[in-house]
Amino acid sequence: MRLTRRGVFVLAAAVVLYAVGEAAGYALFRALGGIAAAAVLVAVAVVRFRPDVEVERTVLPDRIERGEPALATLTVRNTGTRRHGGFAAGDRTGAETHGVRVRPLAPGASATYHYELPTTRRGRLEVGPLVLDRPDLFALARGERAVGGTASLWVHPRRHAVRPARAGHPRHHHDGPITDPPLRGSADLRAVRQYVIGDEVRHLHWKASARTGRLMVREYADPAQLRCTVLLDTRPAALTAAAFEEAVEVAASLLFASATAGQHCRLITPTGTDTPVDSGLRVARVVLDELCLVTQDGADDAPLLPASLAAGRRPGGVVVVVTGPDADLGPARRWHPDTVIRLGARSVAGAGQISAVDAADAAARWNALMTGTA
Repeated sequence: MRLTRRGVFVLAAAVVLYAVGEAAGYALFRALGGIAAAAVLVAVAVVRFRPDVEVERTVLPDRIERGEPALATLTVRNTGTRRHGGFAAGDRTGAETHGVRVRPLAPGASATYHYELPTTRRGRLEVGPLVLDRPDLFALARGERAVGGTASLWVHPRRHAVRPARAGHPRHHHDGPITDPPLRGSADLRAVRQYVIGDEVRHLHWKASARTGRLMVREYADPAQLRCTVLLDTRPAALTAAAFEEAVEVAASLLFASATAGQHCRLITPTGTDTPVDSGLRVARVVLDELCLVTQDGADDAPLLPASLAAGRRPGGVVVVVTGPDADLGPARRWHPDTVIRLGARSVAGAGQISAVDAADAAARWNALMTGTA
């Protein structure tokens, strides 16, 4: 509970009027001061009364592409023993607040409200909690209370119809027929992770287990599995804000198409983001969630390829770089990218390079390159 500016002014005026009345001996001033003080006290008493309600919230769907509709559903239930009057409430949706007018409810009764969520911007939108607002008649005080939890809406970047990545020529033994899930006993070590029930005991990594104090196992990948690595430039100097959103859409389109086609995918950014995932529709959501949160947080003078990765060997499969029209690849050249996609430039397609004005143009030129009609 807090007093509004009007309430603070009325309370101060009450003190001044009563003091003047006492000093000058005017009963009228004392009466006016008492009336003003009483009005503030009544306002405080009114806003301190808060209905006993509980709120259930659902967001459907919880993951969508930018621009698609999403609906929030609120169920407000009166958990008190008395009927409460209607009140105003606001459901927070990110930095905005959606007003909800809750109707009077009998004990145990509930009411359901629906409203559309804003989905014009990529990102994770926090919905809730519901803030109960019960102002008094003269707006002298305001009482707010947050009720219910929150829900998240993941607004993914838009995806364009593109063909999955395809290597122009086999660079190594990784290129070959797809086997999914990975074969047991494959020769390529992918990672060392904590043991979970069902892992093969013969894959235990004893040195890592002794060092960490937990059972660790080697995770192997199928050497026949095709791979697609996308290096997304997040340096502000490389892309304008508008062009960066187009670049994120290109990265999302390529990774989603490749993952659903059965390829292992990997997203890398200059700030050290390194998200490798398996193939399939379910795991493609991991990359889309990462792209949902990515921002232009790289330093302008940072290399496109993080130093921790530049010293290593080139990833297997196809490597695609998504950057700006004039950005320097720097250490990323060591990986010999199969395709460099430059956004915000005049439409040009050539051997190993695509220059496009936006994501739709880049998708069209990528498809032409994959089909050999470019």
